[in-house]
Amino acid sequence: MGVTKTTHQSGSGAIPKPGQTVTIEYTGFLKDTSKPDNKGAKFDSSVGRGDFVTRIGVGQVIKGWDEGVTQMNVGEKATLDITSGKQYSPSTVPKAMPGICCYHDDQLMLILFPDSGFTGHIPPNADLIFDVELKKVQ
Repeated sequence: MGVTKTTHQSGSGAIPKPGQTVTIEYTGFLKDTSKPDNKGAKFDSSVGRGDFVTRIGVGQVIKGWDEGVTQMNVGEKATLDITSGKQYSPSTVPKAMPGICCYHDDQLMLILFPDSGFTGHIPPNADLIFDVELKKVQ
């Protein structure tokens, strides 16, 4: 169980500390080990929609982001390979993203931007892959 970070482009800026606000561009995939890059079905992306801004390291996002993003420098592009237990669960969703996620038939339903009609499904205990660019720390 854990988070593995693979850096694709180094950054030279600040490393976020817990409690700081970060600006991130990301794309999330279900992990599929039959693919060369382990990236299966895409379930969400901020690309083209606008950057994601959140406080990091304080439980406002999934544990895998809290761990992985706090190891990145501003300007870094990386892939976070997040095992189940470090991502979405019934106990973390209400705290992390109230009004955004819910469970139905043992699947996490993401409704990040209801206006756009985006709905994604993450099966229980799924491993996840996120391509992440850390753009800013405040």
